Amino acid sequence: MSKETEKPAKPTAEVQSLKDRGNLFEIATKQIEKAMKLIDLDPNVAEILRQPKNEIITNFPVRMDDGKIKMFKGYRVQHNNVLGPYKGGIRYHHEANLDEMKALAAWMTYKSALHDIPFGGGKGGIKMDPRQHSQAELERITRRFVSALGNNIGPEWDIPAPDVGSNGQTMAWMMDTYVNIVGQNERNAGRGVVTGKPISAGGSYGRAEATGAGVVHCITEWAKDKNFNLDGCHVIIQGFGNVGSYTARLLSQKGAVVIGVGDVGGYLANPEGINPHKLGEHVAKTGSVAGYRGGAKITREEFFALEADIFVPAALELELGVAEAKSLKVKMVVEGANGPTFPEAEEILLGKGCDVIPDILCNSGGVIVSYYEWLQNKRSEQWDHADVLARLEKRMKQTYGQVRGYVAAKKTDWRTASYAIGLERLKTSYKERGIFP
Repeated sequence: MSKETEKPAKPTAEVQSLKDRGNLFEIATKQIEKAMKLIDLDPNVAEILRQPKNEIITNFPVRMDDGKIKMFKGYRVQHNNVLGPYKGGIRYHHEANLDEMKALAAWMTYKSALHDIPFGGGKGGIKMDPRQHSQAELERITRRFVSALGNNIGPEWDIPAPDVGSNGQTMAWMMDTYVNIVGQNERNAGRGVVTGKPISAGGSYGRAEATGAGVVHCITEWAKDKNFNLDGCHVIIQGFGNVGSYTARLLSQKGAVVIGVGDVGGYLANPEGINPHKLGEHVAKTGSVAGYRGGAKITREEFFALEADIFVPAALELELGVAEAKSLKVKMVVEGANGPTFPEAEEILLGKGCDVIPDILCNSGGVIVSYYEWLQNKRSEQWDHADVLARLEKRMKQTYGQVRGYVAAKKTDWRTASYAIGLERLKTSYKERGIFP
């Protein structure tokens, strides 16, 4: 694991537990059903999509460094695979739970369908805080989890990827464990069981920055539509892990100025701008933005009240509630995280004239490049870095244009339009294939 997941950052007292924020699956269902009504989805197809196909919970033992055995709870939810293998991240977090996994798996189904990628939706993880375990313990936990999942994952069935608390090293352990479990004659073919791997283990160039790059492509397209100059604009970012840090770096290359950042450790502001590269180095060493000397410490409330043009929530889900929506003074919210916005908060933002670009559109760079990695593994190829990023840019802008057109044609919001496009593709597949038996 990286240092980012090894060293714990002390959460602020303001951070609200996920379990106190509402049921994420119910919120996801509410969002999706709005799109189902818009396209008048066949009730039978809607019934199928309302629940995941498989919900896997496994409790497995792992020996800790002190010799004691500890039990861990692992999840893998497989929502839908009518368009292709289940696809979705593996989350290591102490508040991981089944309803969270169900929501995230459903979002993956619609995200893949929206971008016309031949994947379904899945999500999984382990209920633990990875920062409280050594590198050796994390390896044993990961390998034992893969063993417990058994043939519930596979390159043609269910393909995990990194998520909160996991990274490329985690995927390398997962892949190595899997290929040592399958038959000897299938070992090389098994490399595609996960994506987001290190390059040496069969990963793809461009995967690390893919999600952040996708966010920035949506911002640049929005700026073109609005005739808005990104050079000199002010940005605030919540969460400075993979997505937040790459988003900040890529935006800074376009002249944008990051004036506020925050994460589980606290919040910082600097009206002159925060150097995303130096902050990224600090977070890699300490695990949090807290303590970085390039900004003044502020409260969560002060962060959301900062005068800015763009807000990128790139932390955990359900961070943007009614109070935060009322405080925000931005022109655009672009969701780098999965499900960061409460429906009631989104209504407030839209009512204020703030554009909200939804997660299933703008944070999907990761799954797009994961698809490219999967293809490279299947073909025994290695694509150039520039080639991967060019393909990503083309697909992101193409899908953005499709959603823009749908919003204009149907007079709806961007989130509903994004879901509706994905649902149309799922509806067509069920119509053509029928239901067995």
